[in-house]
Amino acid sequence: MKRIRPTLLALIGVGLLAGRVWSMEGYIPPDSMPNDPLVKAWKAPFGIEFVRVPGGCFQMGSNDGEADEKPVHEVCVDGFEMGKYEVTQKQWRAVMGSDPPELNFKGCDDCPVERVSWLQVQEFIGKLNGGRSGPYRLPSEAEWEYACRGGRSGETYCGGNDIDRVAWHGGNSEGKTHPVGRKAANGFGLHDMSGNVWERVSDWYGYYANSPRNNPKGPDRGFDRVERGGGWFLNALSVRSAYRSRSDPGYRGLDLGFRLSRTGP
Repeated sequence: MKRIRPTLLALIGVGLLAGRVWSMEGYIPPDSMPNDPLVKAWKAPFGIEFVRVPGGCFQMGSNDGEADEKPVHEVCVDGFEMGKYEVTQKQWRAVMGSDPPELNFKGCDDCPVERVSWLQVQEFIGKLNGGRSGPYRLPSEAEWEYACRGGRSGETYCGGNDIDRVAWHGGNSEGKTHPVGRKAANGFGLHDMSGNVWERVSDWYGYYANSPRNNPKGPDRGFDRVERGGGWFLNALSVRSAYRSRSDPGYRGLDLGFRLSRTGP
């Protein structure tokens, strides 16, 4: 059977290239950026940055991986914005007023926040949206994998086939999370989509359909929410682009965080 949320004890872009950078305040025109040519993004309130992900179609899943990665099927998604990085401890604190009660790797402002449940993430998003429905949300599972693959095919991990170049994993993390953005970006300019921490998505867990899909959202109900990307203490198998995991909405793991997405104009 497919592994369901292991614990530590159990285991012992196009947007950036086009100059379109999105922040909590919207599109940042190039002439408002610093003159330094190395600066690729603009710090918004809370320091959260978004990269435009153009709509398109891709082959989702893997016929060579775990049972629930099959079958490979065509999925098309509309354009949206994706967080350039995983949400950090500093950003969580700025929005929520304090660290998560069970935060494990404390004192690293730019490390991804972890030990947050799906329900706590919804509270965070609610605050960003001013207590109403709004543009900020978790990505769907299909959006996540599409963004991870970066508009490229044939890449095992999110950004290439060299795991150490793109991911913090069990072989190089030294038993901890790391500040976001230290590994190479993928084709859409997104960092750390493989490794560092698992990333929560909006979907209930379910098996794939054997047919093309447009903007799929997963089952209407279920017991577990999907997580993608793998974490800092997992092996190479678990940080692949197609790998899936799941946990109940209240679960808080020391390898479990998230990144935001935003519906595009």
